[in-house]
Amino acid sequence: MVENTAAKTHSHQVFDVSIDIHAQTGSMCLDDDGRLKRTGNMWTASAHIITAVIGSGVLSLAWAIAQLGWVAGPAVMFLFSLVTYYTSTLLSACYRSGDPLTGKRNYTYMDAVRSNLGGAKVKICGFVQYLNLFGVAIGYTIASSISMMAVKRSNCFHKSGGKNPCRMNANPYMIAFGITEIIFSQIPDFDQLWWLSIAAAVMSFTYSTIGLGLGIAKVVENGKFMGSLTGISIDTVSQTQKIWRSFQALGDIAFAYSYSIILIEIQDTVKSPPSESKTMKKATLISVAVTTLFYMLCGCFGYAAFGDMSPGNLLTGFGFYNPYWLLDIANIAIVIHLIGAYQVYCQPLFAFIEKAAARRFPDSDFITKEIKIPIPGSSSYKLNLFRLVWRTAFVILTTLISMLLPFFNDIVGLLGALGFWPLTVYFPVEMYISQKKIPKWSTRWICLQILSGACLIITIAAAAGSIAGVVGDLKSVKPFQTSY
Repeated sequence: MVENTAAKTHSHQVFDVSIDIHAQTGSMCLDDDGRLKRTGNMWTASAHIITAVIGSGVLSLAWAIAQLGWVAGPAVMFLFSLVTYYTSTLLSACYRSGDPLTGKRNYTYMDAVRSNLGGAKVKICGFVQYLNLFGVAIGYTIASSISMMAVKRSNCFHKSGGKNPCRMNANPYMIAFGITEIIFSQIPDFDQLWWLSIAAAVMSFTYSTIGLGLGIAKVVENGKFMGSLTGISIDTVSQTQKIWRSFQALGDIAFAYSYSIILIEIQDTVKSPPSESKTMKKATLISVAVTTLFYMLCGCFGYAAFGDMSPGNLLTGFGFYNPYWLLDIANIAIVIHLIGAYQVYCQPLFAFIEKAAARRFPDSDFITKEIKIPIPGSSSYKLNLFRLVWRTAFVILTTLISMLLPFFNDIVGLLGALGFWPLTVYFPVEMYISQKKIPKWSTRWICLQILSGACLIITIAAAAGSIAGVVGDLKSVKPFQTSY
């Protein structure tokens, strides 16, 4: 995704990912595809993944385990981690077509599908991937506004001694987050986001650790572990609600692990040798192991602290009120993390639209021309007018939709359900079968298809539960007037 300065002699191909400069291949500054040398490694890739994975989804895991209980909750989470790790290794093997060290690079998820499967599946993949990225932007806008309000509310509760309900409107906070994202969205591409990813990864560990610490403290205060083996009791909710909530919990857990949609884009920042797939497999193992440990601890201690009453968002559902200053730090960390995670997820969508526009209108200065703006003490910033207008419009649209649909838990579950099977399981499995030429009806082929089929059933159930939740929420929500 980094612009190749040597390619400027090719008129109007700033966004073309297939420029071939054989004469420059041996250059110390260029990779084998004529682009500027990639500098990413196992640790930067891990930071990108952790930024994407340990997101706001971790805060809904106590609620998810509360629906499933002490047996099914941790078991389902562990199974999701295994599936995510395994299918991610399959997907990382598809970054290059042919030889894993010298084969043709696939710069995006869609490129990998095009090289390995082709046909209508490319369009289906693109639609699902970019719809999911669009949805993540909405979910993160909602989550950030809730955390910003939680800071104000915890201070309000502290001042009033818990007597003031401290209700407030979410819209100003969503607008503030949107304005921040408009500014950060002008970072041209993924390679230049490494510092934001590392900062966001640090923030994710900060608020996860605080959530874990508060959960442990609450368990100690209670003097016992709350909860039951089978989850929320029928006395608390109806039988029908129990079923829908259990399905929605599957979606919440799936969302907490969803990063496959940007794995190829992250892999495209990694240097070689060794082969990018080897580096990504190590980065994936580190990231999934670390996040699963955090998820288990946060989700389980959150459930142990509150049992059936576990809030949908552990740090803003106000299971906790004190110490208020620690809650403030945690929620500020969430907001900083979400600012970075929003960019990590949206960059592939930004790049896709910009490349498509450049191919469609190669002679348009508005789309392809870059204006150099000098920055004292740094290299000049390259302003592209189309990038400025399109990315700003995108952030405004996601902010407006967030104001219309401001329910965090159900949106998280729906996003997890929509993205899990097609992007985390189906396409990686099918591409791997195609690339490795695994014979149909062989033992390995059958096992991979069973895995895919089982995950499809889980996705359908999770989507059904989340849609039921959204329908219920819509009955009590007035557009642009939601307060918490």
